Amino acid sequence: MNLYFWIPFGILIIVFLFAFIKRYKMIKELKDMPESDKLKILTDATFKKTISKGVTLVDFWASWCTPCKIQGPIVNELAEAIGDRANICKMDVDANKKSPGEYSIRNIPTIIIFKNGKPVKKFVGVKTKSVLLKAIKEHL
Repeated sequence: MNLYFWIPFGILIIVFLFAFIKRYKMIKELKDMPESDKLKILTDATFKKTISKGVTLVDFWASWCTPCKIQGPIVNELAEAIGDRANICKMDVDANKKSPGEYSIRNIPTIIIFKNGKPVKKFVGVKTKSVLLKAIKEHL
């Protein structure tokens, strides 16, 4: 085989390596971000009481989930922006099995918006701050 055959493969390997390193650095930076003071961490014990009054957004996540690590800072920003008018919460699905099971959480991140204890909107996958903010404002 000649040199012209191997050049595209070398370039492809370099591109994949660069993309991998860039993604690794991004995930590492996201892990170190502090959580908002307005963000509430839910457990199975506090879940029902927290969602029972007003509008509540709950982010169901897990520590090993890469998309959850991307969604986390977005939820933090949302808590800072609207945390005084709605409850912005997170629930670790590994530490709390009962509540995610009741709402058939099969994929994460899943975000459910509740109004007075009833689910009114459900999102699966990473969503932008503007999408979540619009959904919350519809139910305030």
